[in-house]
Amino acid sequence: MAARINGMILKLWMAMVLMAIAGFVDMARAELKLPAVLGSNMVLQRDTAVPIWGVAMPGEKVVAEFSGQQQTATADAKGQWRITLNAMKACAEPQTMLIKSLASHEKLEIKNILVGEVWLGSGQSNMRHEASRYVKDDGVLAKMIDAGPYPQIRLIQSCAGGWEEATPENIKNFSAQLFSFGLALQKDLNVPIGLLVGAVGATPSGYWLSADAYNTDQACKDTVAKYEIAYRFAYGAALKKYESAMEQWKKEIDQAKAEGVSADRLPSQPEAPLKAGECRGEIGCLYKQHISPFIPYAIRGVLWDQGENGTGIQGVDQYTLMGALIGGWRKDWNQPFAFVYVQKPSGGGCAWDDGDPVTARAEQLIPLPDKVPNDGGVREIYTRIRNYTGTFMSETSDLGPGTHPLNKSGYGTRAARVALGGVYGRNVEVYGPVYRSHKIVGNKVIVSFDHAGKGLAVKGDKLQGFALSEDGKMFVWADAVIDGDKVVVSSDKISKPVAVRYAWSQQHCWANLFNRDGLPAIEFRGGIGSK
Repeated sequence: MAARINGMILKLWMAMVLMAIAGFVDMARAELKLPAVLGSNMVLQRDTAVPIWGVAMPGEKVVAEFSGQQQTATADAKGQWRITLNAMKACAEPQTMLIKSLASHEKLEIKNILVGEVWLGSGQSNMRHEASRYVKDDGVLAKMIDAGPYPQIRLIQSCAGGWEEATPENIKNFSAQLFSFGLALQKDLNVPIGLLVGAVGATPSGYWLSADAYNTDQACKDTVAKYEIAYRFAYGAALKKYESAMEQWKKEIDQAKAEGVSADRLPSQPEAPLKAGECRGEIGCLYKQHISPFIPYAIRGVLWDQGENGTGIQGVDQYTLMGALIGGWRKDWNQPFAFVYVQKPSGGGCAWDDGDPVTARAEQLIPLPDKVPNDGGVREIYTRIRNYTGTFMSETSDLGPGTHPLNKSGYGTRAARVALGGVYGRNVEVYGPVYRSHKIVGNKVIVSFDHAGKGLAVKGDKLQGFALSEDGKMFVWADAVIDGDKVVVSSDKISKPVAVRYAWSQQHCWANLFNRDGLPAIEFRGGIGSK
């Protein structure tokens, strides 16, 4: 009798185990999931193949139905699947996407989807800061927000939930600059706009590219190797200084502890000097957290605002690292998307039209300083980034100064202008006059410009900001006059000029060459002593 009861208990237990296993399998089969970036209210990129991806049971067949298409994929051994929708035209009418598992019959509905243009905004605080931070100082931005909602604009932030429509409340919690950029695009292109943002304040560019992109970039390797040779003596001296500081710190710690000083008041430990190519933090840490979750979502381009914190990598300059970052992002996305970046430093120059809301916070034109400045190298580094393929610079010298410029609407609108002209082919000038070349004729230097636009022009009565040199080191202010798309530069103090500069300073509100499109000439140097 006891044996029969034990047998019944065993059978019951086995049945329960089988039911549990079956339930587990059913639950596993039910785990048809999508990443956060794929969800209701999203905008899909028009005129290109659109990836849709997620997880399911290994070997599971998954179907996506959208806009008359039906595409199928099979989950791999890890349960990952990816479907590619064929390119679609822009569509402002909300649509629904159905994603279903053929085996489990589970279905996911993604509603209120539009098709248009998608841009990712990234960088540090000037991209991260919310619109609510600037509405008191930026009246144009405040009016933009109050005029909402904008049902054709959709917003999503990394690590902060899914897509949202651009209502006034949602806009206030979103990037001020990226929203201003997107609104200007939407008004001109008249298609839906999707805006993704992944940005963190006070961060170097070394955090924003993948470790692989950095480690495999030949230009970064060459730069580090060259710097290491030049830096070896300085590193040795810095290391000795650090070791001495550490000895002193240990003595101070011992004394403080003996005196009962609380832990939060103990002196900070000195930081060891970085070797060439090293970074204080983890290279790629913010890329993994804020950018990789968006990949491979189809986008048209990136709006980048970062630079105040440099690269964070010892011996690697911003120009070199940005080449690795741009190339790395495009490789990981498998998309040759456009890259628009905001010029640094912010502001520093005068504006063509002080009444234009975009440039209303620019510096006023002032007389030339007594001495010719020589601190234009930082600006040159950022100007050169636009030489990378498919990369465009949004000029800021006439937009207003500050680490955190107050007119975010102006910064976003200027960047949109660059995108419209450079990416979308609109008939709009994207740069002020850009140095092309120069030739020396006697005691004169004749400078030729690209992007003269509607013609070279002077703000004020007399063109100023040009300097000449006979040795490439000592410069004097020079006279300059416009001659078509050229500027003729001369000085009675220079009989044999070998080098010419314009606006060669971080702050140059005394420089006043523009084109009649209203954009300021980009600072430059040419001749001996120039790169």
